[in-house]
Amino acid sequence: MHSIELLPDETTDRAVRGVWQSLADEGLPSQSAHRHPTNRPHLTLATADTLPAETRTALAEALAALPLPLHLTGLLRFSGRVNVLAWAVRPDAALLELHETVWRILRDTPGSDDGFNPLHSPARWTPHITLGRGRGAVWPGPDGRWLPEVTTGPGGLPGGWADARGDDALSRAPAGLGRGAPIAA
Repeated sequence: MHSIELLPDETTDRAVRGVWQSLADEGLPSQSAHRHPTNRPHLTLATADTLPAETRTALAEALAALPLPLHLTGLLRFSGRVNVLAWAVRPDAALLELHETVWRILRDTPGSDDGFNPLHSPARWTPHITLGRGRGAVWPGPDGRWLPEVTTGPGGLPGGWADARGDDALSRAPAGLGRGAPIAA
């Protein structure tokens, strides 16, 4: 399984990692506990079972639109098999257009009929950066408790999507996608 991910600028990356650390300092589930070397703040645009060469080329062309503005807003909580605490991303027109383009490229890839997570479809996608996750995980307290207070209001943070990568879940090998970088096979 391959994921196509956007990576935030350094300032936003540091802010997200600061929230990860705040959660960990309180003994709460945090992405800081995920020790794989590829672990970093990101926004998943889509996933696919396969990325043939022509698909990798089309993705690299689409992702050449980076950098794009990034607007983090407040906390989201997802529940299910795994509970997730996330920092919400307010999508602007450019991000929505890029997401739709990536989804279309992957959807049109030969042999990709069942390799999609339906939660990434344009109709259902909720853009976010994961802060913590776990089975039965709970983050007590008010939603704004861990987010920095900045000029855009509680939980708001402006920044930018600086780059992109593909992440192969089987090999756990990242591959650059943004600004014309090749995508690993």
